[in-house]
Amino acid sequence: MTPTFFSTPHKLGILGGGQLGKMILRHTLQWDIYTKILDPDAEAPCRHACHEFVQGDLQDYDTVYNFGKDCTVLTIEIEHVNTEALRQLKAEGVIVHPDPEALATIQDKGLQKIFYTSMDLPTTNFSLHDGRESILDGLKNGIIHYPFVQKTRKAGYDGKGVSIIRSADDLDKLMPMESLVEDMVDMETEIAVIVARNAQGEIVCYDPVSMDFHAEANLLDLLLYPAPVDEKMAEHAKRISRLLIEALNICGLLAVEFLIGKDGQLWINEVAPRPHNSGHQTIESSMTSQYEQHLRGILNLPMGSTAMISPSAMVNLLGAEGHQGDVVYEGLEECLADANVHIHIYGKKKTKPFRKMGHVTVTAASLEEAKNKAIWIKEKLQVRSRS
Repeated sequence: MTPTFFSTPHKLGILGGGQLGKMILRHTLQWDIYTKILDPDAEAPCRHACHEFVQGDLQDYDTVYNFGKDCTVLTIEIEHVNTEALRQLKAEGVIVHPDPEALATIQDKGLQKIFYTSMDLPTTNFSLHDGRESILDGLKNGIIHYPFVQKTRKAGYDGKGVSIIRSADDLDKLMPMESLVEDMVDMETEIAVIVARNAQGEIVCYDPVSMDFHAEANLLDLLLYPAPVDEKMAEHAKRISRLLIEALNICGLLAVEFLIGKDGQLWINEVAPRPHNSGHQTIESSMTSQYEQHLRGILNLPMGSTAMISPSAMVNLLGAEGHQGDVVYEGLEECLADANVHIHIYGKKKTKPFRKMGHVTVTAASLEEAKNKAIWIKEKLQVRSRS
């Protein structure tokens, strides 16, 4: 049984102090939960909203171990952390969510694919490679066929670590690192499902969202909630998501990304065991936000309602091309004049091209209305530098 955290000395440690952690802290402050944050950036968005802030390397064993020793429960807001330290902390009695073994599998996209295959879940054909030469050999031997996607096995995030190879003309885009190569899906759309679980095995699931991505940055550009897909497809995706969170023995959130082919086939793309970009809209348009739901899961509390309050659309606020330096937001006043426009600024003082600086959720009576207003916001609200 997890100790009660409300107004007690028990300490919740969070590895990562970015915007996801900042939005978790909104609820820890509401519930008077003592929090401690580790992040390599002295100016991380979480720095002023937690009780203790430690600057340090999330990948360093000693840093993570020493950070977590006095925590009752330890969780993450980014996957790229030292799992060996988490294993040791768990062995010494710290409650660690997600489980270090599940996290180690998820950190490696190759192990993720092997896991899906072992469960006979739908994932695209793939092969694993040491680097560029191995991929070129695979092409020569007929193991790999154009078009394909190369993903680095570790350390990829926010569109980084992915190369799309459509023909021999793109081979200069191949990355030299350990990678997986998978068939490219002739895609109709991408969707994501957020599922949550507590230690008692209670599971709740949000309806899927649809996602459009920025062509150059490979970052989420426009999200629609609920996804405009048929009910049968939505339930299929939710069923797989429930299977995955149970099989991985994860407490807290699991975000599951899917590809839907033009032939109607659903494929698992990848997963993240934490709050996710595809769940920001739950703050305003669901009974329980994904951030509160994550806390409920890791602290073994009753899971919250995933009922939708209203349809919504969400856009990321990305740093404009050609702008780098102290940030300025243009168009804020006009957007804030609309009561159904909800702006979240992450607290990053410096902008650069395609950096995630915030997001905006639009709630509306219909999905079409929310979508149209979100497209207007993309044009109206710009993230630029002062000079």
